[in-house]
Amino acid sequence: MRIAVPIGLLLIVPAFAFLQTDEFRISTDVFNVLLDVSVRDAKGGYVSGLKKDDFLIEENGVAQTISSFSSADVPVTVGLVMDDSGSMRPKRADVNSAGVEFAVASNPRDEVFVINFNDSVHVGLPPSTPFSGDTKVLAAALSKDPPAGRTRLYDAIATALDHLQMGTRDRKALVIVSDGGDNASQRQLPEIIRLIEESHATIYTVGLFDPDDPDRNPRVLQRIASVSGGEAFLPQQLEDVIPICRKIADDIRNRYTIGYVPATGNSKGGLRKIHVSAMAANHGRLIVLSRTSYLAPGHP
Repeated sequence: MRIAVPIGLLLIVPAFAFLQTDEFRISTDVFNVLLDVSVRDAKGGYVSGLKKDDFLIEENGVAQTISSFSSADVPVTVGLVMDDSGSMRPKRADVNSAGVEFAVASNPRDEVFVINFNDSVHVGLPPSTPFSGDTKVLAAALSKDPPAGRTRLYDAIATALDHLQMGTRDRKALVIVSDGGDNASQRQLPEIIRLIEESHATIYTVGLFDPDDPDRNPRVLQRIASVSGGEAFLPQQLEDVIPICRKIADDIRNRYTIGYVPATGNSKGGLRKIHVSAMAANHGRLIVLSRTSYLAPGHP
């Protein structure tokens, strides 16, 4: 039986769950926190071949027992969330190309969708096609409408997080590209941060800011990425956006999936802090990227 019902970051899986191909299997009902973890060396290179015992996970300062572990390149559900505001007009062709390059560099079994946003939020693919791995279809979705209007970033993130739940892959990710801060959304940043904490999506952000843009807000993109365990990129040159999107695709494919049943129990909800570290012989200092908190269901 395949797991189909995520509860925020938590999935109903057994404490002794194991990986079979790319699927978690279910035998009994307990909460298992699944973390999407990237490990790099001091030079920024991806570190592969680590074992379960090389990782230490702490929740609210308490060491946790790892119940499931995988380092396989498994397919993900991923959304390309692209700024389509008027200020993006001179940049959008490069951004569209970067989105296609991301798809080319990704696992061919990934479920990919497109969200374009300006004064409103648009799902790029047709209603009958919630996801696609076809680069021509995705290219058409990216260039569906000409850039115009303002920047509805927060509403677009909320729509993308909701769309992710339609996917069948256990691992979820978003890639957000924007050149300005939000100036049109109905939602506010604290609400978006809470939605990210409730989700188990890893979010990558790319900020293409003009120095004289009054709406530029790189700290927002950095915070969104940091909370989710992803990474923020602030390129100085527009031409850097394509190699950055290839790098993001590589990062997604080189991540570890690590699960644990909280030793602190499942009866109390609220925000829980996570710290993940790794240490292995002959690897020197390891840099670990993972989400730093999640909202457990229930009442605090």
